[in-house]
Amino acid sequence: SSIANRFVLISLFPYTIMLNLILFGPPGSGKGTQAERLEEAYNLVHISTGVLFRSEMDEGTELGIKANEYMSRGELVPDEVTIGMLKNKMLSHADAEGFIFDGFPRTAPQAEALDQLLKEMGQQIDALIMLDVPEDEIVKRIVLRGKDSNRPDDSDPEIVRKRFQVYQNKTAPIYDYYNEKGIAFKINGTGSIDDIFQNLCDTIDSLHV
Repeated sequence: SSIANRFVLISLFPYTIMLNLILFGPPGSGKGTQAERLEEAYNLVHISTGVLFRSEMDEGTELGIKANEYMSRGELVPDEVTIGMLKNKMLSHADAEGFIFDGFPRTAPQAEALDQLLKEMGQQIDALIMLDVPEDEIVKRIVLRGKDSNRPDDSDPEIVRKRFQVYQNKTAPIYDYYNEKGIAFKINGTGSIDDIFQNLCDTIDSLHV
């Protein structure tokens, strides 16, 4: 039963002080680079949904097969499949001191589903931290990256600007969702990698988790 499951989940994370962060920002904002550093500094597990999807599909798990069916039809993977993957990933790292969510949630219903999952685990999101980078800077970074990656969609500024607009329209409301709870923070995502990392650490250290 779901009640029994909840007790199992909570006993796997026995009231330890966890630090759960959502690292947020447009494509090209440097989330991956900073997540790796935060992972090491705070003993967290970085969960990138893109990587998670690929590994579940490569391993041929039940959820991976389901995700593949939707993606091969060009459809979005349903939230419950993604949440199932997140849950499995978290349970496989019961010794972690917390998690960094990268690429999820992307919509308000996903944010609510993530909150519900964490509640069942006796946890919560402690902060959403957004790397604030202007559109022109994002375009410059991705086009530059496109020259090395040979990805045609990365080297076309118009396509990059469209992706930025999609981010603004669809995922920026997530910031508002967590801001209403008083746990959303914006930091300057331009400057040196070290400076941005220092700003992230200062924000995290001020949380009093």
